[in-house]
Amino acid sequence: MDISKTIARMKENPEFKKNVGMVLVHNGVVRAWSRKDGKNVSALEVTPDFEKIEKIRQEFLVEEGIFDIIIEAKSGRFQPGDDLLFIVVAGALREHVKPVLAALLDRVKAEAVSKKEIVAS
Repeated sequence: MDISKTIARMKENPEFKKNVGMVLVHNGVVRAWSRKDGKNVSALEVTPDFEKIEKIRQEFLVEEGIFDIIIEAKSGRFQPGDDLLFIVVAGALREHVKPVLAALLDRVKAEAVSKKEIVAS
C-alpha cells in the first residue's frame, strides 16, 4: 500500500473535509526477532482471514466519529523488514480515532491473522 496515495484517494470523497480531523496509520512489519523468546527470525508465514478482517472493519466503521477505515493484509512468506499489515483510520477527532485504531489492530491480529515464525538456525 502506498500510504500517501491511499489517503489522497480517501480525500477525494467530498465528505472528507466535513468529517475528518485526523488520519492514523498502522504499518506492521516483520521483526527480525521473536516476541515470545527473542530468537532471530529469518522469515514469517502469514495467513490472513480476509472475510473476518472485513467483518471486524465493518464493526468499527459504525463507531462514533469514524469516517472510513482501510485495511490491507498481506498473505505469504515474508522477510524481516517486509510490510505485512496496513490499517488507515480516518475520523473526526483524536478521541475517536486513536482508540478505534488500537482496538481494531488488536482484534485483527488476535482474530483474523495467523502467523508462523521461521527461526534462523
